[in-house]
Amino acid sequence: MSVRVEPDKSTGVALVTLDRPAKHNAIDLATADRLADVWQEFRFDDSVRAAVVTGAGTKAFCTGIDRSVEVPQPSSPYSVDDPLIRIGPKANDLWKPVVAAVEGMACGGAFYLLGESEFVVASTEATFFDPHTTYGMVSAYETILLAQRMPVGEVARMALMGTAERVSAARAYETGLVSELTDPGEAVAAALRAAEVVASYPTAAVQGTVRAVWAAREAARTQALALAPHLVSLGNLAPGEQAELFRARGGPHRLR
Repeated sequence: MSVRVEPDKSTGVALVTLDRPAKHNAIDLATADRLADVWQEFRFDDSVRAAVVTGAGTKAFCTGIDRSVEVPQPSSPYSVDDPLIRIGPKANDLWKPVVAAVEGMACGGAFYLLGESEFVVASTEATFFDPHTTYGMVSAYETILLAQRMPVGEVARMALMGTAERVSAARAYETGLVSELTDPGEAVAAALRAAEVVASYPTAAVQGTVRAVWAAREAARTQALALAPHLVSLGNLAPGEQAELFRARGGPHRLR
């Protein structure tokens, strides 16, 4: 399976792992479907009171959508089909807390998951960047989610600099994207420890608190997300042009 789920009934915490390390845990359509299913299943599983989401291996948490995936688009500029919109817990109406654990790269569509997590734990060797503009794509959903937890100027710099600049784990910690730094290889263990503490508390109170935090952010977020598909539709280069830019810059190996 492209997503591994390891629930621990003794702690109430489920570890959700993107399991495509050979692809830097990039998300294909099957992975997107599975992630949505996992969050939906957790809504009905009372033995799961919190979750940790991470990527297999140490090279990457996730590098966004798998570039080999073809996503047919409607001809209308008012409609955009984005398979990553539904990969996050909040998009699936899950209000049990989710902690993200990042080792290695997190870029592009990875921010759908990081942006819908309660907080992020990262290794000191983690890096964050947004390649959209480099390849002729609008960074809309990603920047909207990140702007809910980082200073707007930092989000703008990351999005506009594209592949030319990477945000270090230390800088991500300073600007609020990351809440805890760990030694290399220790992010998952630290995230699990935090999730286990939260899962030990009465779940109704915890979920209500999660919902309250998101309610504080939701009005601006909802309005911004409503605009996002139109910005993407109007601003993105045609898929063939994006692919040409991707090939010209060396393809996936340039992410390493």
